[in-house]
Parts: sequence; structure tokens; C-alpha cells
Amino acid sequence: MILAWAGQSPFAFLSVSAFSLRSVPVQHLAGWREEEQQGETDTVLSAAALCVGVGSFADPDDLPGLAHFLEHMVFMGSLKYPDENGFDAFLKKHGGSDNASTDCERTVFQFDVQRKYFKEALDRWAQFFIHPLMIRDAIDREVEAVDSEYQLARPSDANRKEMLFGSLARPGHPMGKFFWGNAETLKHEPKRNNIDTHARLREFWMRFYSAHYMTLVVQSKETLDTLEKWVTEIFSQIPNNGLPKPNFGHLTDPFDTPAFNKLYRVVPIRKIHALTITWALPPQQQHYRSKPLHYISWLVGHEGKGSILSYLRKKCWALALFGGNGETGFEQNSTYSVFSISITLTDEGYEHFYEVAHTVFQYLKMLQKLGPEKRIFEEIQKIEDNEFHYQEQTDPVEYVENMCENMQLYPLQDFLTGDQLLFEYKPEVIAEALNQLVPQKANLVLLSGANEGKCDLKEKWFGTQYSMEDIENSWAELWKSNFELNPDLHLPAENKYIATDFMLKAFDCPETEYPVKIVNTPQGCLWYKKDNKFKIPKAYIRFHLISPLIQKSAANVVLFDIFVNILTHNLAEPAYEADVAQLEYKLVAGEHGLIIRVKGFNHKLPLLFQLIIDYLAEFTSTPAVFTMITEQLKKTYFNILIKPETLAKDVRLLILEYARWSMIDKYRALMDGLSLESLLSFVKEFKAQLFVEGLVQGNVTSTESTDFLKYVVDKLNFMPLEQEMPVQFRVVELPGAHHLCKVRALNKGDANSEVTVYYQSGARSLKEYTLMELLVMHMEEPCFDFLRTKQTLGYHVYPTCRNTSGILGFSVTVGTQATKYNSEVVDKKIEEFLSSFEEKIENLTEDAFNTQVTALIKLKECEDTHLGEEVDRNWNEVVTQQYLFDRLAHEIEALKSFSKSDLVSWFKAHRGPGSKMLSVHVVGFGKHELEEDGIPSSEDSNSSCEVMQLTYLPASPLLADSTIPITDIRAFTSTLNLLPYHKIVK
Repeated sequence: MILAWAGQSPFAFLSVSAFSLRSVPVQHLAGWREEEQQGETDTVLSAAALCVGVGSFADPDDLPGLAHFLEHMVFMGSLKYPDENGFDAFLKKHGGSDNASTDCERTVFQFDVQRKYFKEALDRWAQFFIHPLMIRDAIDREVEAVDSEYQLARPSDANRKEMLFGSLARPGHPMGKFFWGNAETLKHEPKRNNIDTHARLREFWMRFYSAHYMTLVVQSKETLDTLEKWVTEIFSQIPNNGLPKPNFGHLTDPFDTPAFNKLYRVVPIRKIHALTITWALPPQQQHYRSKPLHYISWLVGHEGKGSILSYLRKKCWALALFGGNGETGFEQNSTYSVFSISITLTDEGYEHFYEVAHTVFQYLKMLQKLGPEKRIFEEIQKIEDNEFHYQEQTDPVEYVENMCENMQLYPLQDFLTGDQLLFEYKPEVIAEALNQLVPQKANLVLLSGANEGKCDLKEKWFGTQYSMEDIENSWAELWKSNFELNPDLHLPAENKYIATDFMLKAFDCPETEYPVKIVNTPQGCLWYKKDNKFKIPKAYIRFHLISPLIQKSAANVVLFDIFVNILTHNLAEPAYEADVAQLEYKLVAGEHGLIIRVKGFNHKLPLLFQLIIDYLAEFTSTPAVFTMITEQLKKTYFNILIKPETLAKDVRLLILEYARWSMIDKYRALMDGLSLESLLSFVKEFKAQLFVEGLVQGNVTSTESTDFLKYVVDKLNFMPLEQEMPVQFRVVELPGAHHLCKVRALNKGDANSEVTVYYQSGARSLKEYTLMELLVMHMEEPCFDFLRTKQTLGYHVYPTCRNTSGILGFSVTVGTQATKYNSEVVDKKIEEFLSSFEEKIENLTEDAFNTQVTALIKLKECEDTHLGEEVDRNWNEVVTQQYLFDRLAHEIEALKSFSKSDLVSWFKAHRGPGSKMLSVHVVGFGKHELEEDGIPSSEDSNSSCEVMQLTYLPASPLLADSTIPITDIRAFTSTLNLLPYHKIVK
């Protein structure tokens, strides 16, 4: 079945509906109209997505992970286009991208590209499904990419919980399978058992990649007739084997086993206490018109007065709660639907986890007694209707991906709306689901580091330590009885934030293409732009409250984090109704100030903005909340530090940005202890002297916008700053040599290493920045091909253009594993790649150079798909105080002036003797990385060391002669010159 549409708007449709891609009778969707195509600019990427109605449930028992592996392998060249990385290379050259994912019962492929190359891209892509090569040599190498993906997934608590949950299914149910696959299941084990993986891959492809299981969506600005012609011509060659689609619907009640209704204690990777209560219900997909689980999760996840979370927060037992069904294949498939409630607990909440569970059960019992309420259903329905009716255009590639899955799940008339709208109120369907959510059928998982040492079981694939026990008898007996309801729990009141006025406002000042500064005082300034393009009744309000106080010490940075976290906590209940009514807000602790972001229907948006400013003006905290938030912040800092990629970023910026406080400095300051008194005096001082900068965009007049700034100034009543404050760091000038900073990762159970090689360019112009972007764009595909496809160093491999506080540079990053490679071997390979790349660009034809320039120009010319994209770009100019709102136009101008020799000499200038080079290695645990005593570092432990300091590692003979080690960052940077403050605006 194929769905195609022309034009930017999803209001022009063609549905080509059939049992297979071989036959294409045309059937128009009633009620949709084709937009006029004349005079439109060709500035939106075209996109396509194809969903195969088969996933990991179909994996053979003797080859776990085969469906996921096949999803990788079809990319590796086809009969018509044999180049292994050919499709990726083609897309990168023409400003596109691609991706794929494997779920339990579906596999989705998607890509986007410039419209001019869409037909050719479709033809190349269709060959994945017509005649992929899948040569043996590529199989051996791509197994390593799948294995790296698995290794990267291992330290994720969410993935671990899923694997553990799947292992509780009845024997023989596909939920118990190992969907990821790794080198063991796809290479070593098959070899030992004389299984030919190559033959089995082809067999799996022939059996399951059949046209009649596939749905396809294409979106482009061609006419519908053209799109239909292309699709028919290109995709009709996909084979159709006519075999029945695999069906698992008969395998119901997979979790109706005694092992399910138990308490599982789990040792997590991160520092966290969390309780997850889960029920496995019969499949709910057929009830999509009334969405019973959506109704229940809306109430369970409510955070206003009378809610579970409101009650638990007042007790200081919980910080967050998520309830519902995520609609992934894991949570909803043809054999069951999950309903889970996950609660992030405080230290005290962990001690009272049974009482926390009891509160949940009391709330559900109340809902069961009251039965479904039409008022609540209609409120949810109204909110979803408003959101759907005035939804902003999504990125084409996301839209087609979502739509091709919808085509597998809903009847034709509901492709567009089936996943979003509530169509009919069916109290009996809601009641049926609700009445199954009883304690006797629940599974309890308690995650906590405190479980360490008490967990004698180990999950096979991810090594998760856990234990299983019966629910404590006194609680089990209570939950069997007719227990009392909690008088503090009740349904939410009517919501005053739901918008009812959707009128577009008239302009009260001249129309402008870019934001204009409409207020400028010593206390602050305001940028404003009325939306004249998207014409929706929504607005975006953003403010930056700048203070020099924050960066004065590590303790101040931490106090600022605590302040923003407590303010968010204080707002959670009063602002929740606004949140529910699709008004979104976010408070961010920026490096130089507090960032307030508010967006949604403009009708009630001022109410929410004023609420936030009121709570900021009257900020207060109880000792209990202060303790709860600081305890949680310790865990947050720790969890950031144990991830190799975030630690690598912290180390790199600590070297480059002078006077930056590292995450370890912050963690140490927090562990040393801070008082509520010090917080309150910090906040008082913070609010006393500020510079406030804002941007308002959307369906708002300039007069209303001015009122937002006025409200902030009047409410907070602050003094202006004594001197202008730069919202950036000074950056050190790296010496002309290759420096290496190699540190040990902080999670002993994690094999993942992160290697980044960074080249500093310096304080450069906008033209040079654009040249660097072009360079990195040229680098992307060969980098991926050399370091991932050919050398199989890791799953994540990418070059990046770096703008560090206005100082330009570029880097190449590889995520690898210490079980496979030493980080210095990877560093050498990056160097090898860069040398081969130099040769590559020297031999680049003028034609290939121009193609890439055009691709980058087209990307920069791309229309914003929604107002938020335009606002993000403008806000970035405001928050960095650069104010170059027409930056893209300048970059496009610059691009038109470049020649190939500019690119080659620019690259060469950053290489060779005297280049300013910095390698940052965060080294995981595994046989290729030695401990200080020369013994391979331990691999299989769940524990993380207490992170009070970095452990610097010496270079091995591989890099010892060619690099200068950094063994103390502060000592190293204190000897360097500081570059002047710089902004890339000219």
C-alpha cells in the first residue's frame, strides 16, 4: 500500500492502495484537496519511508538479532548500485540523510534528499528491497557495527529493563528473544554450529521482505501524477512471494506466569532510585478510536492537585512520574499491551517504596470505583483536537516515517489521525482496561544502587544484576483486601488553560523579515517578530536573565542548578494544567543566566508566563525540598560523568574554555555540602542585579510583547548590571603541537571508549566558518566509510564543525570499545583517515566540488518546516548576542564564492607541523586497555567509582613519541595564551 503527497502541506494526497506494490489502482482520500503548485520555491527536502510489516519477533531461534542485522545489511550495496556505501554517499552529496530501525513486528527505512535528486534516490533506495548484494565480506564487517551498537546499548538502564522484562515472558514467546544481536549470536556461535549466516540472511530477506507486507510513503513537491508514475515504475520490481504474513496474535497472555507478579530488585548503571509498576494487558490496538490507555495515563500521569505525583511530592518521596504505553513494538504489539507507571524516587521514597506503590493502587482503585468520566474524556479530546487542527508541519522525514507505520496499523480513512485523535467515548472499553490494573496482576521493579550485593541473578545479554522475591506478605494481604481510599487523591478540576480563541491578530507595526529590537533599556532589551508565514494561533516567548554571579565559583554554578531545579519543582503542580493544555514551558540553567522558554496557543500563554515570573519573584524552599533536590542533583551529575561521551565533552571544554567549571568541580562542590541559607542568599543576590534579554515571535502584537518584558522588570524589580557582560568564555590558544589528554572512564562495567581528535582554527570570519562547514560535509561520508564500514572501529563515527565560544575548529569522533581496540589505535586510524582524505579532496573533480557546494546551499535555503525552527535560529542569535538574523543569507553568499583550491588549502592549513591538535580519549574497560599495573582492565562489573577526580593515563608507545601528554588540565591551560572574545558575525 502506498501513500504519496505533493507539496509542503499534508493537504494534498494520493493514496495508492493495493495488496502489494505490484498493483497500483488510484484511490483519492476524500476530503483532502490538492494545493496549487505554481510559483513555489524548491526549498523543502523530499522524503520517503517504507515499513516492512516484519521485525524481531520473526528472528529464528538459532540466530538472535537476524532481523536487525538484515536491516543493516540491505544498505551494503545492490546489484544495480554495487558500491557498499553508495546510497549514503549519494545522499550526503545532495544534502540528504537516511536511517532505519527494527522493532518487534515492523522494520522502518527512511531518507530525505534535495527534490532535484529525489527520483534517483528512490531508485537507489528501492534496490535495498529489489536486489541487495549482502556479500560475505560485508557481512563479516557489518557484524562489528551491530556489535558496537549492542555495546553502546548495554550501559542504558532503559534497555536493561526491557531485556529483563522480556525474559519474564513464557518460554517460547518471542518477547524472550534477544532482538539486538551481537558478534556472539551472529558470528561466533553460528561458526561453532556450522550455520551459514550469509545463506540464512538471504533466506530471511526472501521470506519476509515481500511487497505485500510493505507500506510506502513519499512526499515531494512534484504533482501527484508524477509521484504515482515514479513509484509504480521503481517499486513494482519488489518481489512478492504471496506467503502469509507471520502472525503472533495467538500468543496471548505472555506474562500470565507466577514469575511476573513479583518484586524485582535491580542494580542500575546510573545513580537512581526508581519504582516501575507494570501490567500486561490484552492487545489494545483495536481500541484506537477510544484510546483507553491514553485516557488512563492522562489521569495517572497528571501532576496537578489530587494527583499521585502531587501527593508523593508533598511527602518528598518522588520527583517525577511517567505513566502509560509508549506505543513502541515492545510496549504494544499483537500479543499484549503494556501499561506501566514509572516513578523516580528520592532517597526517602526508596525507603518507603511499598507505600509509594500503595498510593498508586489507591488512585487506580478510586478510578475503578468512579468509572470513566465523560467530562475528562471530552477535555482530553478537545486538547488533542486543538493540537491536531493547528499542528505545525513536522520535518518531512519524520512525517513519512510516522505515516508508513500508521498505514500498517489503521484503516485507510484513519491513516492521518489514527494515532492522534480520540474519536469516540466508549466507557465500557475504558472500564475494561482500568479494571485489570489491580495489585495482584502487577509487576514491581525497584531500581537502586542500594540493591548492590543483594542481587544474585544476572540477565543473560546485558549482564543486569537482579533478584526476584515475593511481595512482602503484609502488603500482599492488604492489596487483596478491600483497602481504604486515600482522601488526598481525587480527579483534576476543570482546566482553565484550554485555548478557545484562535483568531489571528492584526499587525500593529510594519512587517519585517527578521526580529526587530523594540525595547532597549539598561535593564534589558526585547526582540520581536510577528509571524506572517505560518499563520497559526501560537506564540513563542523566550527570555535570558543574565548574571555575572553564576560563574564566580563552582559552588555558585551548583547553587544556580539547585535554584532552577527547585523553581521547576515549585511550578510543577500550579503549571501542570497549562502543560496539559499544550502550553509548554522549560527553565534552563544556562552558563551565564536563567533561560525561560514558553510556547503554545497564544490565547492563554500570558497566564503561564506570568505564573512562572511570579514563582521566580517569590522564590522559596523548605529544608525538605532543598535536601531532596540536592540529593537528586548529586545523582544527575554522577550520571552525566559516567557516560564516556559526556565526560569527553566535559574534558574537551575544560581544556579549551578558560575559567569553566567542570562537572567534577560541580560534583565535588555539591558533595562538600551546601546549605539552604547559602541558596537563599545566592538567589537574592541573583535577582538583585540582572540584564534581561527576550525574543517574542508568533501570533502576538508588539504591544503585548512589550508587556512580557515589563512584567519581568516590574515583578523582579532588579538593578541593571554595572558593566556589559559577555555571554561566552575566553578560549585558550592551543600550542602548535599534538596534545593528548587520556582519562579513565568512570563506570567500571562499561567497555565504551570515546576518542575525539580536535583541530583548532582560531578566531575566524563567517566566510571561513562556512568553508569549515563545507569541509566537514565533504568529510562525512568518507569518514563513515573508512572508520566504520571498512575499519569497523565503532557504531558512532562522525566529523563535526566546532564553534567553541566563537573560536572555530573541527573534530573527528569515534565511539569504540576497549574490548576490541585500544583508544590510541583508533586515534592513529583517525589520522590515517585524514591523510587519505587529503588525497581525496586534492583529486576531487570540479563537478563533485560544485555538487557539494550546491547541496549545502540548498540545505541553507530550506524553508523552515514550522515556526519553532525559525524561532530556534533567531533565539540562538539573541542568546549568544550575535544578532546576525540573516546569517544563512551571508553563508549562502560565501559558499557561492569558493573554489576547490580554497577547500584544499584550508584543509592543509590545519594539518602538518604546527597544527593545533588536541586528542581527548575517555578510555573504557576491556582487554585492550591496561590498568596502571599492566593488567587488562576489568570488564564485567556493574560498579562505578566515586567520581572525585579524573584519572589521567599515560600514552602507550603508539603515541608516546608523537604527542605531548596532558596530565593536569589546570596546570596545562594556565601556561597558554587566551584568545580575545570573538563572535563569528562578519
